[in-house]
Amino acid sequence: MARQSDTRERLLRTAAGLFRRQGYGATGLNQVLAESRAPKGSLYFHFPAGKEQLAAESVALGGDELREAITAVMVVAPDAATGITGLGEFFARALEESAFREGCPIATVALDAAADSEAIRATCDGVYSSWLQGLAGRLRTWGVADEEAEPLATLVLSSLQGALLLARVRRDVTVIHSVCRQVGELVARAALADVHPIAPQ
Repeated sequence: MARQSDTRERLLRTAAGLFRRQGYGATGLNQVLAESRAPKGSLYFHFPAGKEQLAAESVALGGDELREAITAVMVVAPDAATGITGLGEFFARALEESAFREGCPIATVALDAAADSEAIRATCDGVYSSWLQGLAGRLRTWGVADEEAEPLATLVLSSLQGALLLARVRRDVTVIHSVCRQVGELVARAALADVHPIAPQ
């Protein structure tokens, strides 16, 4: 017999994949149950608040796992340009491997449900905040000044999110590579300026 924790994990991961591919509104609880092969009644046992709770927790799970993957890409990069280009390559590869069906696991749910659900909005906000914090910290290690790290992290993340959407619509990851290369060069110049400021005349 499967443990309750196994069933809960299976429901979460199945829901996360479905929400990422087809959005919150198009994903029904019966589909989640069918694809997870979970016993009937188990969904409300583990998620008494229903679909909203399931979505919020699946977003949190996917966000944590993606933050770890992003960190792994950045931590081996010697500088901002390399790190941000590497992020683009990571997301482009994942998008291509999913046949352009899976973009950002947070954006799909946020666009679909955050306006109508405070629980989902707050979870998406928390995930994005954790990503931004990690990005800003890494930018500082690459030489970006403290006061510039958070605004530049926001630029990196928002640019990447937009590029992912365009790439998914166009079914072409070229835009991801182009945007990440340009943003990486911009951040690298900012880091260089902070490390070697121009002396006043």
